[in-house]
Formats: sequence, structure tokens, C-alpha cells
Amino acid sequence: MQVRKAVITAAGRGVRQYPASDTVQKAMLPLVDRDGLTKPLIQIIAEEALESGIEEICIVTAPGDEEIYRKYFRAYGENLLVAFKGVNWAIEQSQRLRELEKRLRFVVQPEPEGYGHAVWCARDFVADEPFLLMLGDHLYISGEQRRCAHQIIEIAVSQGCAVFAVQATREHLISCYGTLSGKRVPGMPHVYEVEHIIEKPTPTLAETHLQVPGLRVGYYLCFFGMHVLTPTIFGILEEHISKKSRVDEEIQLTPAQHELAQREKVLALETKGTRYDIGVRYGALRAQIALALSGADRDLVLAELLELVLQRQMQPLQ
Repeated sequence: MQVRKAVITAAGRGVRQYPASDTVQKAMLPLVDRDGLTKPLIQIIAEEALESGIEEICIVTAPGDEEIYRKYFRAYGENLLVAFKGVNWAIEQSQRLRELEKRLRFVVQPEPEGYGHAVWCARDFVADEPFLLMLGDHLYISGEQRRCAHQIIEIAVSQGCAVFAVQATREHLISCYGTLSGKRVPGMPHVYEVEHIIEKPTPTLAETHLQVPGLRVGYYLCFFGMHVLTPTIFGILEEHISKKSRVDEEIQLTPAQHELAQREKVLALETKGTRYDIGVRYGALRAQIALALSGADRDLVLAELLELVLQRQMQPLQ
């Protein structure tokens, strides 16, 4: 099994970021990366995929967005060479942007019909291969040398099956995430064979159906925001789409993932890292601070944060 392709879903309009997202897609929000360069979120996510061994990336977009992304990658690379003529880091970054654009493919989700539908739109790009799925509004920072995406790809390749990245999550937060139960795989720390998945369960439902032996009391395994999926998922999503009872009914991915786990072997990996949801309030701020504290300017950022806190404490409340 080889995982060469990645799908990044970025068709959502970011209603939680209005009014800013009315003019700038949330996937294009700028953040200073660990290398000290300011990049749009989508570039940071795509680079995670490429650095984890991915060769081709498909971005699922809303109608009209492809040209915006392509224009950015072309213009930014050219502007760097003009503004920083002969500077090594600018030349290197421009080359990285050109290489990234060569590997990008785009498909359109015509209408916002749900996360599962967005994934289904990438079926022709994926064809009959397993693929990495990432969210266009989540940033991932690894707690070890390997990237988070690399961690789950490694397990998927070695075991020849789909793998869901998960994280042990406190009970009061599980209503925000897809949550699963499973058995620990002998000899493989932090790996579980998936049995049951429920989207955003209540604590009562989770206590009844989603207990995981060996996990800390009050914790459950929740989706981390990235998966390696087999092409079987597209057949399942196709069935769900054909059974829609209402025009405005959204097709979600979690029920299809549960069905996938009933049809074939699916594993879950407790990923060593942290996810940052850009879509929630202060999500971009938390992600930026996390990037800064993981990068080359860590000491400088820590000092400036401390100074900011001290200044604020010395000022009277308004």
C-alpha cells in the first residue's frame, strides 16, 4: 500500500469568521510559519502533506476559488524574486511555491452539501488509491520529529488499511467531535482497531457505547482532523447521496467512516501532536502562538508575550 495523494477540503465559506471571511477565504488567512515566513494557512497545510511523502494534492474549493489560489502561488513567488533579488531565502521560497503549484489539483463542490459530499467530489482525482484527507481550516503541530500526517501514513502503509488520527479528549468536549471506540492492537502502542463511531455524541451516549479499555477515566478517542482513507469510502458516500430524502440534506463523513469500519479493517492512531481549529473564536490566534513557540523565533516570541502580559497587568482596566 502506498499513499501518494492528499485531499484538502476548503470549500466552506468560513461563516464563523464573518465579516473577515466575506472578502478573504479562511484557507488564505496569513500566519507566520515556523520558518519565520508569512504564509496562507492552505500553504502550511499543503507543506505538511508534501513533507509527509505526498506527491499530489487536490483542494476541494467553492466555485471560482481555484484561480484565486493559483494566482496567489504564482504572484507571491514572482514578487519575492523581485522584492528580494538575489536573497537566498527568497529564491528558495519561490522555488518551493513553484513546486507546490505543480502538485496542486482542484475540484469544485458546486453547493455546500456537507463534509462527506466535499470528499466525494474528489473521487475522480483519487481514483482507486488510498489517500490522506486533511481539513482546510485545521493546523497540526507535531509533538515529535515526524509530522502528524507522516505518523498516520506510516501506520496505514505498514498495516495496509485506513487509519483515523485521534486524540484522547475530555468528556465535556466530545460533543464537538466525531468519537470512536475500539480495542488496543497488541504490540502497537496508541493504535486501536476501530469498532464504533458516533458524530458529536452526548456524554451519556459516549459512556454507553464509546468506552475504550485502558483510556484515562473521563476521556474518549475523538477525531484529530486528518485520516488516511481507502477508495471504498467513495462507494459508501455514493450510497448515502443516492438515499438523500431532502434537497437541503447534508452528507456527512462520519457515518460513512463508521460504515467503512464495518466493511474492512480500520485503525485509529493516537497522534502525537496538537490540532488547532482556525474556525473557532481566537483559533487563528492560538494557532499563531503555537507556530511561533514551535519555530526559530521561540525565545523572542516568549519574551514579547511576557512583556505584553506585564504591560497589560500594569494598565488600569477600561
